[in-house]
Amino acid sequence: MQARTTVAAGLAGLVLAGVMASPGAALAAPKDSEIPVGTRLAARTHPAVQLTSVSYTADVAVPTPVAKPAAIRNLTVQGVEAVRSGKISSDDNSIYRWIVQQMAGNPGRYFSPGKPERVVKATAGGLCTGWWVTPDGYMVTAAHCVGQEDAQLARTFASQALEKINKKDAADLVADLGEFASDDEIVRTAAKIFQIWNADNIKIRNVESSLSLLQSLPGGGVDKTAKAVPIELVARGTVYPGKDVAILKANGMNNLPTVPLGADSDVRVGDTLYISGFPGTVTQTSIFNIESKLEPAFTEGPYNASRQTPEGVPYIQTQAPSYPGNSGGPVFSRDGKVIGILVGGLIQQDGGSTEGESFVLPVGVVKEKLNEKNIRPAESVTTRTYNEALELFFADHYSEALPKFREVQALHPNHPYVARYISDSQQAITAGRDRSPGPIPPWLMWGGGGLALVAALGALAVVLGRRRRPKAPAPFPEIPYDARQAPRMAGHGPVPQGDRSGRYDPYGADPYGGHDPYGAPRRPVHSRRSPHPLPMGPGDGPAVAPQPPYGQAPQAGPGADTRIADLEAELERLRRGLGRHPDDGR
Repeated sequence: MQARTTVAAGLAGLVLAGVMASPGAALAAPKDSEIPVGTRLAARTHPAVQLTSVSYTADVAVPTPVAKPAAIRNLTVQGVEAVRSGKISSDDNSIYRWIVQQMAGNPGRYFSPGKPERVVKATAGGLCTGWWVTPDGYMVTAAHCVGQEDAQLARTFASQALEKINKKDAADLVADLGEFASDDEIVRTAAKIFQIWNADNIKIRNVESSLSLLQSLPGGGVDKTAKAVPIELVARGTVYPGKDVAILKANGMNNLPTVPLGADSDVRVGDTLYISGFPGTVTQTSIFNIESKLEPAFTEGPYNASRQTPEGVPYIQTQAPSYPGNSGGPVFSRDGKVIGILVGGLIQQDGGSTEGESFVLPVGVVKEKLNEKNIRPAESVTTRTYNEALELFFADHYSEALPKFREVQALHPNHPYVARYISDSQQAITAGRDRSPGPIPPWLMWGGGGLALVAALGALAVVLGRRRRPKAPAPFPEIPYDARQAPRMAGHGPVPQGDRSGRYDPYGADPYGGHDPYGAPRRPVHSRRSPHPLPMGPGDGPAVAPQPPYGQAPQAGPGADTRIADLEAELERLRRGLGRHPDDGR
């Protein structure tokens, strides 16, 4: 039985090994551990991260700057005193340089609004980051990315729409200073004067705004031409340092890539955070092509601290680098779930961001805004299939990944990266780098099923056999000692028949009293020391009375002769029950 159990277990092991070796049973190859966390997260999340654009058109008006004569005379007197005291040199360029520097410190002290009013039809806007949370087009971004307050909007138009006006005003000032004011530093400082003054006096009328996404054209990959996809504002919080989150909706969408939302408790101080988005250092430069600008940047850094504003709005401070344009981008935990939205960072005097001081609005606030509009984040079939394909791709199972990538392309033809993975998979297969397990032949698949059935039936038979097999014989019970029934030894009475040696034969006693509890057929046995069978038939001795049940002591006979005859009968019954004597056939 043990051998059968071993064979059944072996068959089951072979079947299990065959199943585990089947295609798709084990996606993770040893190489998987070599793929960095950031690499996996970037590959999984990039498709759902989008470049957003807000555009404004307006009539922008600024008055003509008019110098204040009294303020200018006073400034001249101060200049003369500075020359006399030796604070500045007495040459003309040094004097004029000092004058424009004083004006740049407070342009409103030296110029007042005048006429005519200069009006231009201007456009302005900004680029931010958003990310899909539902397959049908709901997106999350920052509130300040979709609408600016009046003061901020004025600064935006002043920096983007007044460049020509600022240059003309600066040139007029330099000309008024005279031919000696030709120093480059004087020209740059004069331009700064009117950038500040015109921004402080700007008037904006008839503002119109629009939101859009900048996406690649159809074709399955990011190409060198982008198009603007209109998107609508659904809900908007208050800008930083408030609950700076907004919900957008693109109509007519389906099967969009999505990212999952986590919980505020998923991360704590010391954990690594990952930011995805579009830094303006890339999107606002002419160095890179459109294809490069439409691919998010991925940065990482530790969770530094938990912060809170005086109004009670929570924020996460992280050392993960971020820049203008990253606003609205998702921030991920190590397991790839969104734990917050990048809102802003502290800016240095020179306009650069301060490292280690990026601020993230926790995902709990984002969920609040989604719940207000009854929006339920969900994973798309596109994302699930794409992630499965990525796991196969990272394990070098290119021939298995390829059909899944093609399925993604069919689900979402505008997917920005799937075409690239299809091409890379095909090249890897051609180069012989594919590590996908080979297909199992149909006959082996059938055989594997047969082996599984055999193994299952074998195991069932073993279990049932164990249940039905009689229990192993218990050891001979100890017979209570009774001097009246004890076999007589030499010199104490007759020797039991079949043993003429005068010694006691331990095989000659029947401890069961002639009763066989197992129902085994009785066969005549040979004496241990005599090859002749012992007589046990009619006329050879007295009949043996029925014996008591197993475990009870035999009853004593009426006399010694009867007792001896009974013992001889019991000896014969024992030998019949045991069958062949152990000494026979050796």
